[in-house]
Amino acid sequence: MEEHQLEVKAITDAKKETIVAKEGLKLATAATAIHAAKGKKLVSFKLKGGKLQGEATDDDLRKAIIGPSGNLRAPTIWVGKTMYVGFTEELYDSLLK
Repeated sequence: MEEHQLEVKAITDAKKETIVAKEGLKLATAATAIHAAKGKKLVSFKLKGGKLQGEATDDDLRKAIIGPSGNLRAPTIWVGKTMYVGFTEELYDSLLK
């Protein structure tokens, strides 16, 4: 992070402080955009006023950001009002540009 001059405001250990599905979805409503990586697949959502825009459903969002354990997937990063969930090099490269 320092190499890219990024300031980390908070770090939470997902193994010690899990965020259950209900709370994870509530957090997501604060975003204006969500980018989620699951395997090699990258999906994006737009939100306005806490509501999904376009054809995406609440179930699509849940599947993208909530893992099989029923918790918010890690890593999750906030940059401004954009939420990034999961990891792929492509996703993180886009963050650092």
